[in-house]
Amino acid sequence: MPSITPRRGLLAAAALAAAWLFASGPVSAQAWPDKPLRIMVGASAGGGTDILARLLAEKMGPALKQTITVENRPGASNTIAAEMTAKAAPDGSTLLLATNTGQAVAPHLLKLKFDPLKDLQPIGLVAVVPNVLVVGVNSPYKSVKELLAAMQANPGGMKYASSGIGSTQHIVGEAFNLSTRTKAIHVPYKGSAQAHIDIIGGQVEMMFDTTSSAMGQIKGGKFRPLAITTPQRSAELPDVPTLAEQGVAGADIQTWYAMYVTAGTPRAAVERLAAELTAALKQPDVQARIKGLGGEIQLMSPEQFGEMNKSEFERYGKLVRDANIKPEGQ
Repeated sequence: MPSITPRRGLLAAAALAAAWLFASGPVSAQAWPDKPLRIMVGASAGGGTDILARLLAEKMGPALKQTITVENRPGASNTIAAEMTAKAAPDGSTLLLATNTGQAVAPHLLKLKFDPLKDLQPIGLVAVVPNVLVVGVNSPYKSVKELLAAMQANPGGMKYASSGIGSTQHIVGEAFNLSTRTKAIHVPYKGSAQAHIDIIGGQVEMMFDTTSSAMGQIKGGKFRPLAITTPQRSAELPDVPTLAEQGVAGADIQTWYAMYVTAGTPRAAVERLAAELTAALKQPDVQARIKGLGGEIQLMSPEQFGEMNKSEFERYGKLVRDANIKPEGQ
């Protein structure tokens, strides 16, 4: 039997290693996911985030040939679910469906045990939902101009509702105050339902609600919409002008929903998730469901959404500082 010199031994070992990598790399990529997945949601069941998470789980599960369950972990401005995702094993099995409330606003108000920019890998943007300035149907105000005139005549005498401190409804209200140099007092509620009752009853004058939340009251004749807070009009409310059209700049804020996975997840899994998310969002029934919520789909790659995510994080941080927004109890 011929002897193997050290050099020949090293070459043989390298060849074996290369052969193993060539064989195992594609196999491991093809095998993912090799266990069920879960989508973490930082809000209660039945809300907009939960509805979208379950819709995507239903569509992406069969494509990935795995069961996808939705786990609701509400609280702390949607950051409990985000922390659980950030601290999960980076194997691509734990996803997060989040909004800008938890990802771009809350980090500037709460002391978190994770870094939302470093510990969560963006997969893609799911939907953008406009906010709409509404008053009760019995309100005397029929335009933003009339509302502003009343606010200027009675500084600090009017109130606006939100679904909680740090919510996009809250942020839009403060941006509106800053842009118009007026002052409406923020009245936070634990969710939109109770706020709607007080808007209808006239206890609170206005609210910058999401269209997905306000649409039922608008269509039911209980809310009068005065303005859309996005740069363009909403397809679901085409007759409602934007704030910019009515002379108010700097308050073009919307609610967005996006998917993330634990940072450190293999690139192949990230790309597969992004591809299946895009495929799901292109399905007509998914598009119809999101449109029914007043949302609009904007397809983005992980890199494109990562840039948007960072920009939004910085933008909302500045708004929190400029408006001197403090956490509850401070």
